[in-house]
Amino acid sequence: MNKIIAFILTFAICMPCVDFSASAEEKPTVSAVGAVLISADTGEIIYSVNCDTKLPMASTTKIMSALLLLESGNLDEEFVVDSDAIKVEGSSMGLVEGDIVTKYALCCGMLLPSGNDAANAAAVCVAGSIEEFAVLMNEKAKQIGMSHSYFVTPSGLDEKGHGASAYDMALLAREALKNETFREICSKQSIQLRFGNPPYDRWLKNTNKLLSMYDGVYGVKTGFTDDAGRCLVSACERDGKRLICVTLNDKNDWQDHISMYEYGFSKVKPISIEIPSDISADVAGGIKQKVLLSAGEVPKICTALESDGNFTYEVKASPFLYAPFDENQQAGMLCVKLCGREICEIPLFTAESCEVKKLQKKEKNLLEKFKSKIVKILKQEK
Repeated sequence: MNKIIAFILTFAICMPCVDFSASAEEKPTVSAVGAVLISADTGEIIYSVNCDTKLPMASTTKIMSALLLLESGNLDEEFVVDSDAIKVEGSSMGLVEGDIVTKYALCCGMLLPSGNDAANAAAVCVAGSIEEFAVLMNEKAKQIGMSHSYFVTPSGLDEKGHGASAYDMALLAREALKNETFREICSKQSIQLRFGNPPYDRWLKNTNKLLSMYDGVYGVKTGFTDDAGRCLVSACERDGKRLICVTLNDKNDWQDHISMYEYGFSKVKPISIEIPSDISADVAGGIKQKVLLSAGEVPKICTALESDGNFTYEVKASPFLYAPFDENQQAGMLCVKLCGREICEIPLFTAESCEVKKLQKKEKNLLEKFKSKIVKILKQEK
């Protein structure tokens, strides 16, 4: 469906969006200047401290850089790194002038050893320069809904204006983890890669110690500079519950993330999304004017809501289904939202088939009948 338009079908449970936090006595105490814990499914805040305050976020910036690089495609195509881009201070994946790499290798170099050289090389590869790549970073941030962020460097090295809020970084991680390749890379404690000139095998180690410290952690990224302090973005899954945790400028980040997860997992629960039973689509050129649509596999989500939530549904499809079509033909997508934020999209299928409406033969008027009769008589006379 090239020309997709959205027409909205809204059903809402009458519970308003609420503050999901429990009483202050039950909340963990953290050392972070900015912190947040959200549901990875819904984006709702479970716990926070100064979560909308813009702060330096150091190498957690590389979440954005890696995501943009992955979305640029051709991950296995080899190329030579830009010589000037890799001349950068700080952590490194070990790139030198003339090295032959792939985009996939640069993603690993950013997300595991936190290579500043990999981030700069990725920026030049995708956008032609670090400055142009920063433009892409800020455009992507706007799309995600990061309203308290501004990107200047692909590596996260301190620059004037470069920073983000804890909540924005949680939204970024939530978006990035939807990319299967990103999730696969950031969950690895180490990886063997082949790059160099000529390329040869070597091992890269992940700086994220939380991967081995707490069951269920599957990412995401560490960071540190003198101005930013210790920064950490992590994600954890347990018993079908998925949470994302962010701390900025935190001297005790490993333990704080564990404490926040212990709190979060006790507060959230998985619930089922109830799909409306009367979703339908108009039919053009068929024997039926309208057909019912059925939803594909419906995921369970993790939420802190006391009821089954405040859901709205938006049907994204063409304005008409054109006959003929079979049963179980995909007819669009159902966008599920909680408190106005998109949770997931579920495919919609036709619940029944529909044949083409046969056109009735138009009856001739009196004049046409007379003309036909005259023509017939003339033919007989010949």
